Amino acid sequence: QTSTKSQRAMPLPDHINAAVTTWLANYAGANIRAGADAMSRSYRSGQSSAAVDIGAYLTVRAPATYAAIHRALQYAAEAMPGMSPGSVLDICAGPGTASWAAHDLFPGIAATTMIDRDRRFLDVAQDIAAQAAINATTLAADLHAPITHKADLVIAAYCMVEFPEASAARAALNVWNATRQTLLLVEPGTPEGFRRLRAARNVLLANGAHVTAPCTHANACPMQGDDWCHFTVRLARSRAHMHAKQADVPFEDEPFSYLAMSRSPVSMNAARILARPTETKFSRSFKLCGSQGVTNHTVATRDKSAYKQARKLEWGDAFALNPED
Repeated sequence: QTSTKSQRAMPLPDHINAAVTTWLANYAGANIRAGADAMSRSYRSGQSSAAVDIGAYLTVRAPATYAAIHRALQYAAEAMPGMSPGSVLDICAGPGTASWAAHDLFPGIAATTMIDRDRRFLDVAQDIAAQAAINATTLAADLHAPITHKADLVIAAYCMVEFPEASAARAALNVWNATRQTLLLVEPGTPEGFRRLRAARNVLLANGAHVTAPCTHANACPMQGDDWCHFTVRLARSRAHMHAKQADVPFEDEPFSYLAMSRSPVSMNAARILARPTETKFSRSFKLCGSQGVTNHTVATRDKSAYKQARKLEWGDAFALNPED
């Protein structure tokens, strides 16, 4: 097996990890393990993050959401060579997780605004941003309210899953109106998360947005029945994370769905790999989504040049339809 980016565990950046560790060292809240258990039950039952324990969230959920957002941003940047936002608007910011990912990938960001309806999270976000040398402004606001701030890159992560599915399109338009260049939506990699993103995609395309990733076309979404578009990212667990989840392995895989839209069209002669490739002694096969819908493509080992390239590709990557690409 080849070593791929999907198999490497993604840690928090050192300076962010140090800031989070410092905050947790001074935390006087509930027992982290009990808080993590309560948080899991709350999320599984469809409740919001309003009552979650902040310490448990930073220990368990923040590394997972960071990894998912970071990977989704990587995919968006691959589709838009030269992407270099000067400002970021982090909606449903929580402790600022999307901002951490944006600053890691785009060091040129000069202005950061974090919006959340929970003042507790914003206080933590401001503290961690200050420790991590991120110049950030925080604002308490609800996603349903008109957003007065604008930014080159707008990220709304794990937001819409807390709202009724019928409101996803309206929420997507709200954040799109705040976007100067690129909008990134990230949701849990569940059927519920995907359905909200599909509704957002439909309304954004109807309002002049250009799809960037994961879709490589602007046709109607071809996903049918019980199938849904999602990806996974592997994240590193800290000792505290392992203790909170009573886990034995130092990593976990976070499933996520995402949608990147832009103000400018993106040209990509490719399809998206929708599942983990299957491999035999004679071939490597891919489930793809492209302008022709959902298809399967097999690269034989006897085609040495194409197979060499195919072995580098994993679930979530773009699959070039022209081998010379």
